[in-house]
Amino acid sequence: MNAPAKTEDFASSIPAGVYAETVLSVTHYTDRLFRFTMTRPQGFRFRSGEFAMIGLMVEGKPIFRAYSIASPAWAEELEFFSIKVPDGPLTSHLQAIKPGDQVLMRKKPTGTLVLDALTPGRRLYMFSTGTGVAPFASLIRDPETYEKFEEVILTHTTRDVAELKYGFDLVHEIQNDELLKEVVGDKLRHYATVTREDFEYRGRITDLISSGKLFTDLGVPPLDPAVDRGMICGSSAMLKDTKELLEKAGLNEGANSKPAEFVIERAFVG
Repeated sequence: MNAPAKTEDFASSIPAGVYAETVLSVTHYTDRLFRFTMTRPQGFRFRSGEFAMIGLMVEGKPIFRAYSIASPAWAEELEFFSIKVPDGPLTSHLQAIKPGDQVLMRKKPTGTLVLDALTPGRRLYMFSTGTGVAPFASLIRDPETYEKFEEVILTHTTRDVAELKYGFDLVHEIQNDELLKEVVGDKLRHYATVTREDFEYRGRITDLISSGKLFTDLGVPPLDPAVDRGMICGSSAMLKDTKELLEKAGLNEGANSKPAEFVIERAFVG
């Protein structure tokens, strides 16, 4: 393993069209999850909810994977939330990074989990599992989200309670930020569930939607295409099942080129 690296050799081997940024902080939440921040390149622009290709030089070659940018578009630093895959081509190395190390990032962000891909509505659901909460970490800290929607419901489902901590930290950060808490007010609601431990809310989000328990717990009506909008990010099975439930409720899938009632990020699987 020769990653991460901080040498002049690393700088000379950076591929064209790629940024090399410095890691600022690393937080390990569990043996499966970690968060890191890094410097934001001057002139780098993205829309909240988009992803970037993040990478490292491994054995002299760059390896990249799609990572949702967890920080909002206005932030001075870039934040990412990652799973640890022991044998993963990238994450097996990325989980070992420390402040001062260098991380590669391709220069063009993209993605479908952006506000522009949704038609106007009243209530925005953000359905996430695992590290699929990352793009929503960006969107729930963006004032534009609350300008466009009267109510924002972030659902986050993990296997264990400990894996929910990142989401709770985000909400706590908003509630204690002088500027954000004024913008957000009481518009943001956080619905966290687990599948393998006892907790206030338990179960797969798709089961909670199907049974209607999600709406009962939140005290809101069932999905209505006239007012409700959705964003989905999680495992491939979760994407498929949640998409079917939203379509059954009358919502249509949208895209950057054709906004509609819900969008899915297919670049992410985790």
